[in-house]
Amino acid sequence: MGNKITDIGRMKSRVEGESRLRNLHPEKTVKLGTEKNPAVVHVRTERRLKEVAALFKEKGWTCKITLEPDKPEDIAALERLLNPPKPTRVEKKLGRNEPCSCGSGKKYKICCGSNAAA
Repeated sequence: MGNKITDIGRMKSRVEGESRLRNLHPEKTVKLGTEKNPAVVHVRTERRLKEVAALFKEKGWTCKITLEPDKPEDIAALERLLNPPKPTRVEKKLGRNEPCSCGSGKKYKICCGSNAAA
């Protein structure tokens, strides 16, 4: 019979090791329009299907286009590929010990920072 305290320590280290391995390879998101994540588009007419297919082929994107005349057109994936979201820029926050932005010459924490806390 082994020492119960050392057995618990071994069990704990095994569990921690397994969780570290899972965190080592997190699930990666695949870029839209690739072989692993094709863009899915629904169109209503044959003419529109050819038009959208030509656009995907021109850009080199992978897609799944379905022709559904009785359902509304859904080209959200195509719009996302054509107009990717732009990263937003955040203004630098004013630090407590920096000069106040109002132009008084005082530190922010004494001037306008004290009003913000109240």
